[in-house]
Amino acid sequence: MKMKNKKILIIISIVIAIATLTNCTKMIPKMIDPSQGLCGAAGLSSAQAVLFAHGNDQFFAIRTAANGLGPYFVSTGCGECHSSDNRGHLFTILTRFGQTDSTGNKFLAMGGPQLQNANLPGFMPQQIPPGATSSKLIAPITAGVGFLEAVPDSEILALAAANVNDPNGVRGHPNYNSLPAYVTPFANAIPRADGKYICRFGRKGATYNLEAQVANAYNHDMGITSTLMPFNPYNYLDQTAPVTPSTPEVSDDDFNSVVFYVRCLQTPVQRNASDATVTSGNQIFINIGCETCHKQTLTTGYSPVAALSYQTINPFTDLLVHNMGTGLDDGYTEGNALTSEWRTTPLWGLGLASNVQGGGVYLMHDGRAHSIQQAIQMHGGEAATSVINFNALTAADQKALITFLQSL
Repeated sequence: MKMKNKKILIIISIVIAIATLTNCTKMIPKMIDPSQGLCGAAGLSSAQAVLFAHGNDQFFAIRTAANGLGPYFVSTGCGECHSSDNRGHLFTILTRFGQTDSTGNKFLAMGGPQLQNANLPGFMPQQIPPGATSSKLIAPITAGVGFLEAVPDSEILALAAANVNDPNGVRGHPNYNSLPAYVTPFANAIPRADGKYICRFGRKGATYNLEAQVANAYNHDMGITSTLMPFNPYNYLDQTAPVTPSTPEVSDDDFNSVVFYVRCLQTPVQRNASDATVTSGNQIFINIGCETCHKQTLTTGYSPVAALSYQTINPFTDLLVHNMGTGLDDGYTEGNALTSEWRTTPLWGLGLASNVQGGGVYLMHDGRAHSIQQAIQMHGGEAATSVINFNALTAADQKALITFLQSL
């Protein structure tokens, strides 16, 4: 009898283990098939391909204390937040805090602008200081960002100028910000009279170029110093933490290879573009006003990587920041964007999001939308008319529009 009970317990344990593994598998982000277009840019030279491969290795490397991680950090590697070079997941959400207007962040001496919520043994995790507003952010897609970097300021300014008389109240504008001392402006940059430059990366569009983006990621996300950012993130709970420059914990060669890697990632490839429902949904997308901000087509200018220069791309963004209404006001800002303003999110790769988000989708800046339809209806402010137009569509037309967006 005891032997029979023991066998039953073993069978039950096996069933529970299989069920648990199955459920966990549904939650764990999957790797995307490289044939879906998230790979190197076409036209790289042999030397560039080698550099790209090295950057790929560094991008997906797991960092530990032995190779510079911490003592305060958010993730242990770039690929942890950008699985398959795509969007992030709620498991790797970031928290920014401390800036409410364009006068700057008042909490930089208390660990700002980013919360390091993980730590090495012997260190206390950082907490948001009293009085600091904060915002949770999911990492955006990395594929195609080098092409966005190559879009000239003149095109961004032209898109902003076209909004001035928009009948639906769309008034997108560039996010002008001061540049870190280590950043060299692009040769075709058009600065503002006060010396600030048009930025385009990050959810608020406040980071100038990919070099700055990668430097910030190493420093703020992983606690790794570089030649460009030689200070460890300061944790206000640890008053003994050194604030003097440290020896770079990532070499210049490794750092530059990661910058090159993200710069040369190919643009996501649309699927089923000729399908009748997809083409119908595309036209509906235009008709209800979504295309006013989510510009389907942009053109790159000069890039030091020839394969990125003078290319027509389809990112579905205007690289401008727009007022999205009180519902999306997070009380935090960067550059000259208001707390309710967000950079238009590129929609390319949208249909691949569920592959890296555990089978579901977590859309908008903080993952609060769990479907494309829900994300559309959360738009407000300058996008309010488009939402009204969407809600007025027939069920069939709404479905066609969603099918189109899922093809991106």
